Amino acid sequence: MRRAERLFQIIQILRRSRAPVTADAIAAELETSKRSVYRDIAALVGQRAPIRGEAGVGYVLEAGFDMPPLMLTPDEIEAAVLGAQWVAGRGDPVLAKAASDLISKIAAAVPDRLRPYVLEPAAAASPAWKPQADRIDVAQVRAWIHAGRKIRLDYSDEAGAISERVIWPVTVGYRETVRMIIAWCELREAFRTFRTDRVVGADFLDERHGKRPAVLRAEWIKFRAAEIAAWTSRENAAC
Repeated sequence: MRRAERLFQIIQILRRSRAPVTADAIAAELETSKRSVYRDIAALVGQRAPIRGEAGVGYVLEAGFDMPPLMLTPDEIEAAVLGAQWVAGRGDPVLAKAASDLISKIAAAVPDRLRPYVLEPAAAASPAWKPQADRIDVAQVRAWIHAGRKIRLDYSDEAGAISERVIWPVTVGYRETVRMIIAWCELREAFRTFRTDRVVGADFLDERHGKRPAVLRAEWIKFRAAEIAAWTSRENAAC
C-alpha cells in the first residue's frame, strides 16, 4: 500500500470509530508496523488533521473534519452493490427504488476498469422475497423515526383482537417474510415489535416523544441485550 493511500486509510479508520483507536489496531488493519503508524499519525498532524491522542492510549479524529473520499476499492464496490441488491429486493418501495438507483450511480461513477464489479459482481443477494403486504407507509415510519415523533396504531394480534397503541418508533426490521416496527409502546411501557401487515390503522402524530433517536435506539439495544442474556441463561440452566 502506498503511503498516501495509507494516510487516507488511517483517516477512514479513525472516522468510523467512536472510541480511541490504538496504533496496534491500525497497524493490524493496514498490515504495517506500529512504527509506520506513528510516523503517519505525525505526518497527518503536521498537515493539520485534528487527531488527538498518543502512543499507547489511542487516537481520535475530532468532529467536523472532512476530506474528499477515496476512490472505492473493488471490495468496497462489491460490498455496496451486495447491500443495495438486498435492499432492492426487501426494502419498502421507496428504499428499494433508492437502492436500484444507487447501483446505477455507482456504475456511472467508477472508472471503466471497475465497472464489472458493479455490473457483474462475484457476490449476489438471494432472490427477492414476497413479503406480507405492509398496511402502513413504511417510508413515513422511517421519517417519523428520524423526527422523533409518535405514531398511533390500531393493531391486530395473532388472534385478530385489535388494540390501540401509541408508539415511539425506533427502527424498521426484517424477519423472514414480514417487516417489523420496533418501538417503545406507551400502553405496555416497554419495547415491543409490531408487524407491518397487522396494522389496521395508523395516525402519524405531530407530537414528539422527547428523546433523541440515538438515545432511544441505545435504550432498545440495551433492552435487547438484556433479553438475549436472560434467554441464554435459561438455556444454559436447562442443559
